[in-house]
Amino acid sequence: MPELNRYSQIIEDIFLSRFKPGKTKVPFERKDMVETAKRLNIDIPKNIGDIIYSFRYRVSLPESIVSKAPEGKEWIIRSIGTAKYCFVAIPQAIIQPNEMMAKTKVPDATPGIISRYALNDEQALLAKLRYNRLIDIFTSVTCYSLQNHLRTTVPQMGQIETDEIYIGIDKKGIHYVFPVQAKGGSDALNIVQIEQDIAMCKSKFSDLVCRAIGAQFMQDAIIALFEFIQDGEKVSIISEKHYRLVPGEEVTEADLAEYQRQTSE
Repeated sequence: MPELNRYSQIIEDIFLSRFKPGKTKVPFERKDMVETAKRLNIDIPKNIGDIIYSFRYRVSLPESIVSKAPEGKEWIIRSIGTAKYCFVAIPQAIIQPNEMMAKTKVPDATPGIISRYALNDEQALLAKLRYNRLIDIFTSVTCYSLQNHLRTTVPQMGQIETDEIYIGIDKKGIHYVFPVQAKGGSDALNIVQIEQDIAMCKSKFSDLVCRAIGAQFMQDAIIALFEFIQDGEKVSIISEKHYRLVPGEEVTEADLAEYQRQTSE
């Protein structure tokens, strides 16, 4: 078996030292990662928080942890306060786009200079959402970008970061807040960020209707958008759509007729 890298060694030791059969929650603190690294004679990462980020969005937890989850569940790492975390067993952690979903063509309004220099990552995805008004299209609400990379503190969670915040208004005058999480490259949407975004909205925008959004770059430059709802501790997908940005002339009459047919059904 390949030697575990230092992140895996640290997180594995923390979990196994606290886990008991039947447990569905295993709390720990930021300082535990530093103390564990010292005890195992592992170089402490300069950004200790990157350990948590990696296992939330980039790589799987070690098999020694995965195998301890109750049947039908998997572990996530939640923030439960300032520098405090908890392994929690839930039915689904990673959000994957449905490959069977139909793709809707949208005339690409991204400025040429942005397209030229944009990378296939989170920042490029946020730019494409903004220039093409994809949040408006997806939600049927007129939306405006309020702030990107909002870092704030949420009660019982500690510090969180939301990729972008949109404020919207519909034809009835109802005001909305749309927290957006965007993932490009090898990163994947994780239910933890959606939970944090919803909690942030309850804390900072309590008078607005919160509609949490996830965005994911797929192959062939397709953008998957999700809307989520929370019931108790459970977060569910209530809407998913896939968009392909294309030159205007590639949206054919046949495409438009098909979209109209879908709307009438």
